[in-house]
Amino acid sequence: MNVSDFVKELRNLISARYPVIYIVSYEENFVVSGLNKLCQSTNKNFYIWSVTEGFHKIDAKDDPKSSDPLNALKKIDELDEKALIVLKDLHPYMGDENEQYLVEPIKVRRKLRDIILKLKSTFKTLILLSPILKIPEVLEKDIVVMDFPLPDVPEIENLIENKIAVIEKSHNLKLALNLTLKERFAKAALGLTRREVENVLNKAIVGDAKLNEDDLDLIIHEKKQILRKTGLLEYFDVNESFSNVGGLNNLKDWLEKRGKAFSEEAKAFGLPEPKGILLLGVQGCGKSLISKAISALWKLPMLRFDLGNIFGSYIGQSEENMRKALKIAEALSPTILWIDEIEKGFAGAGGSGGSDSGVTKRIFGTFITWMQEKTNPVFIIATANSIENLPPELLRKGRFDEIFFVDLPTRNEIETIFKIHISKRNRDPKQFDMNTLCELANGFSGAEIEQAVISALYDVYYDGKRELKTEDLAKSLNETVPLSVTMGEKIGHLREWASTRARNAT
Repeated sequence: MNVSDFVKELRNLISARYPVIYIVSYEENFVVSGLNKLCQSTNKNFYIWSVTEGFHKIDAKDDPKSSDPLNALKKIDELDEKALIVLKDLHPYMGDENEQYLVEPIKVRRKLRDIILKLKSTFKTLILLSPILKIPEVLEKDIVVMDFPLPDVPEIENLIENKIAVIEKSHNLKLALNLTLKERFAKAALGLTRREVENVLNKAIVGDAKLNEDDLDLIIHEKKQILRKTGLLEYFDVNESFSNVGGLNNLKDWLEKRGKAFSEEAKAFGLPEPKGILLLGVQGCGKSLISKAISALWKLPMLRFDLGNIFGSYIGQSEENMRKALKIAEALSPTILWIDEIEKGFAGAGGSGGSDSGVTKRIFGTFITWMQEKTNPVFIIATANSIENLPPELLRKGRFDEIFFVDLPTRNEIETIFKIHISKRNRDPKQFDMNTLCELANGFSGAEIEQAVISALYDVYYDGKRELKTEDLAKSLNETVPLSVTMGEKIGHLREWASTRARNAT
């Protein structure tokens, strides 16, 4: 939804005499300015209330007594005119259903309910404006929620042109603006508010009086700041490439074929954007590694979603955190959303949910609904080491594009993994007996092979910094008990399950 669609929908709701509309947005000034224009075009009076400025008509002096929300609601009740009334940040004063000992929230909720009953027969509309969505249960059925849209590409391009025009006029200079760069800048800035876009533009132009390729990094920095402030998602800097991933050729081939599906050309061709994949398999076999490599291959930013950060101590906080995290992921699209060990985050979601009053089940429900309904290009990469705790609903066809099973490496993959890790440590793989090493490493995961190489390097460094030999690696492998031995039964069960339900990554 863009701004014009938002205004059209808002007009329809007001015309239909919806009594209360809750607009969720951080861009308060922009929303208020738009609502003021809407009032002028519909011949309505425009009133604003906040706890600091009280209740007043736009551009008029405030009434100090009406800074109290209850007094403001009484004044609204007494208004006998066509009006749009904005209440800024009222949510703390409405309280929560579990705060019955607080007298004021009870009165505010009750007064709101009284007003709502009357508003339906008047030409007055209440607008609750806040960046935080919090509605008491007793008011849920009477309030319509609308998310004010962030700027789209055309609007950001317009912001860029306006900012450059202002700077050119004020400083009497001519700024070079490449059309291709402007489009790239606008697409990269998706997910930022209008003020954040302006801040980035100011920072980009103030240095050298122009926009260039290096300024795109400023947008990434700004997005990192957004994620850091929320604490729900982490912007993951990726330094991995497919060359560091040994084997998994079926999975690599699948990913390479879908790498260009996020382009406008692919959309015109009729290709849908990929939804996501579930990587199920043995621990240490490269699920996390290839997740990071996808970001580098597709040149898309990666957001790490730690489900443990979702759970809050207050009633409703966990559900709100989940909605907020998903909204951020969509706002920053196109992007990759990486959920490592998803089975731990949603453990118990398929059961009764009694251990946590059903919170896990509710946030899981929000997540799978979003997976099904999302329209923005957010590619989900979920990894899992076991299937016991995975809710069946997550595995249903259509949630993910594909479920891949990542097994222990084959003989050829073991050799490739050895070559990768030996080369990374500045050694020539040709100097080692690969047949011997591959035979000893049969049943080892990629992570166990890497640790065997590192352990052998520690040994030779301790022995006087001598050169690494095949015998050193063999000794390190012989001293390791692989996971395939200690957890053989569990791996066997996983293979049996995946044989008919997942696609082999190798």
